[in-house]
Formats: sequence, C-alpha cells, structure tokens
Amino acid sequence: MPDSNKKYLNLGNEYPFMVFEKYHIYKNINSLKVQFVFNLADKIKFSPEFYIEDISNINDLPDSLLNNLVFHIGMVELISYWKAACPPVLIVKPFVLNDYAVAWWRKLFFYGLGEFFYTNKIEPDFNHFLEIRNKNDQTFEKQQVSLDNSVLIPVGGGKDSAVTLSVLSNLEMPLIPFYLNPVQAAINVVQKAGIEKNALFVKRTIDPELLKMNEAGFLNGHTPFSALLAFYSLLSATLRKTRYIALSNESSANEPTIPGTGINHQYSKSYGFEKDFIEYCRKNISDDFNYFSFLRPLNELQIAGLFSGFSQYHSVFRSCNAGSKQGIWCGKCSKCLFTFIILSAFLDTEELIKIFGSNLLDDNELLFYFDQLCGIEDGKPFECVGTLDEVNTALHMAVNKYEENNIPVLLRHYMNSNKYSKIEYRSAERLLPQFNEQHFLEEPFLSLLKKILYGTDF
Repeated sequence: MPDSNKKYLNLGNEYPFMVFEKYHIYKNINSLKVQFVFNLADKIKFSPEFYIEDISNINDLPDSLLNNLVFHIGMVELISYWKAACPPVLIVKPFVLNDYAVAWWRKLFFYGLGEFFYTNKIEPDFNHFLEIRNKNDQTFEKQQVSLDNSVLIPVGGGKDSAVTLSVLSNLEMPLIPFYLNPVQAAINVVQKAGIEKNALFVKRTIDPELLKMNEAGFLNGHTPFSALLAFYSLLSATLRKTRYIALSNESSANEPTIPGTGINHQYSKSYGFEKDFIEYCRKNISDDFNYFSFLRPLNELQIAGLFSGFSQYHSVFRSCNAGSKQGIWCGKCSKCLFTFIILSAFLDTEELIKIFGSNLLDDNELLFYFDQLCGIEDGKPFECVGTLDEVNTALHMAVNKYEENNIPVLLRHYMNSNKYSKIEYRSAERLLPQFNEQHFLEEPFLSLLKKILYGTDF
C-alpha cells in the first residue's frame, strides 16, 4: 500500500469523525457576519467566518430563508476542513439531511475532491469513504423568494467573466457584479465594464488552525471552489433580490483532466455539477432562482475569439493563479501558457507581448506544460484550461501567423510532433460555429448568445 494511502487511513483512524456543530448569524443595519463551528474528533475546532457589507435589506429576510442559505454555505465550507484528515464519519447537527441530500453531498465530496485524492495518491472507496449522520430532527424547507429580473454575475478577473459582462450589457436588465474575496483584476474588469457601483462583496476567512495543520503535514490539496461560489451566489442573489445568476463556465470544463477518469480539476464548473446543483436548489432551497452558466454552450476557442474583440479588458484581466495576489502574469505556469495559446489564435504577437510581457511560445522552460496542454504528454495540467482539441486548433491558427524564419521555439517543437500532422486540427471551422445544447439558458439569454456568436437574430 502506498505511504500516502496509509497516511490517509491512519488519519481517519486518529480522527474518526467530524461534526458540523453550529453557526452564528450576526446582523447589523447594513451588514451580515456568519461564523461556523466545525469540530474534528473533539480534538480540533475550526471557526471560519464570512462577511457581507453594504446591504440594505438584511432584516427583511425571513429567518427560515437565511438559515437555509447559511447552513448550506456551511456544508460546502466544511469540505476544506474535512479534507485535512478525511474522517470517515461526518455528523451534521444544525439540520437534517434527507437521503437525497446525503447522496448529493457525498457525490460532491468524492468528485469535487477527485484531484485532491489523485495528487495525494489516495484511493478512496466511493461506497465507504464517508458516512453522513444526522444529529437533529429539524428540517429545512424550500422557500419562496421575492426576486426581480436583474442578473448576478460572479467575477474572477479572467477573460470568461469579462465576456459575460460585456455580452449581457446588451440586455435591458440591471447587472450586479459579485465578488468572493476579489483580487484586483476582478475589480478592474468590473470598472472597465462601468458597473462597479452595483457590486456586492463577500469576504470569507479561513481558520488559521487549518493553515497550521497544512504546515504540520496534514492532507492538503484542491477543493471544489466553484461549488462554494454557487452557494454563496444564492445568498448574494437573495440579498439583492436577483432572479438570475449567470456563471461563466464553458463546455470545455466538462473534459476530464485525467483522460478516461472522472478526475476533473474543473468538476464544479462542469455541466454535470451545474445540473446537480440546480436540481438540489429546486428541491431544498427555492424554485425562484435561475442559476446557469451563460457561456456553457461555447468552447474556449469561441470565448477567446469574443474576448479578443473586447480590447478594453486586455490590459487589466488576469487568469494566472500564481500571480493573482500581485495582479501579474507570472509567465511560468500552465494557466499563463494556455491563455497565451488560446488568444494567439486571434491576437497578433505584439498585442500578446503587451499583455503578458513576453512571447510565452518562445520560452523553452514551458515545454512540459506545452506538451501537456496539446496532448504530447498524457494528462492535462490541473488548471482551468481548454480541451486538447481547442489547444491544438489554436496552435494551428497561431502557426499560420508566423513567417517560416520567425517561428517561436515551442511552435517549432509542435510542428515536429505528430499532433501537427493531424488533419482534424487544421481548420477552426469545426469549433468556431459550435453550440453545445447541454445548457440551462432560457430566453432572452439564449437568443442573445446566438446573436453574438452568429451575428443574426433568433
């Protein structure tokens, strides 16, 4: 048995259960603070918090609705703390989870932590890795929520949410940018869109005890952040009385990171999670929200093509996780390289160098990431990147922009690979007209997206 799997089992024995004890809600005139209490085997207590300020109607929310929303945020926040020791039993005290809800949460834990298990070389058994027990007979019920036809748009600072902001500005609906612990790039993107006055900020804190445990050698790794964002977006939409929640996840997020498996860095951005979340929300929270990904019908190549035309964002958007706190492109990670590649299909080299600071296709230190992205190496990087099909098509489009005597080193390497010879990658006309019908767009969003993509009314 691998040492990492032994560690996983030993931690489960040493910390056999975790308890979602309770939460505290503190309401002020125009602010909300919530503190959760999680207990790891009566040995370690966690008390993460979140804050929302500049809200005017907090006292108008029925307690039953607020408690429902906060409880569910607590359930998804708990994942980050559970993963430190992976206790085999989770005890839920605030409310009862019925059989459907228990199955739903077990699925999110298992697949949302798929990358975490894989990178830690852990081999969990889906049927036995987690038992969820109730310690209360209090049930939460579906709520009716009074909402208007405005649109809440989570903004992270990358190209995707910038495209959503720009395209949806064509509708006669108020747009409300939503930030969860925003980086400066997210704020800058919204400022360029001209709707910063409507923004809603949520600040969440991580209990320092978890950071100490990470340093001490407890288990650590990727968690399903977009699932967290989904539940926070419901509370935020409620506070702004907003019916529509428009995410910016694309069809490309459905492709597994590890081919032939369910392991996907973008699991909680996938159509499968979106479908599950909508169903869960309608069964347990409310029918009144319309949660959907506006870009779901599109692929990364199409989104890059649209974004290339929104030049107002080119100097401020950032997709680099390594440089997010500094607001820079690090130029050395797979996310920087992917973004450079997908935009190179549409922007000239001078514009790309202006954005990224250098020609990343001329950096031989990025060779391994390059080979992962285009499929020369098995397995994509654990990042939010496009499909192998999209990357290879973008690379063919980029090759055509260079003179023979001026081709960058990574493109020259690519031209000598078997990927370059494949005829299916040679025409962008396969990918640029696509419209994936697995989506949850309703009118008028559906017609607008088709009009932007195809240039005609529907």
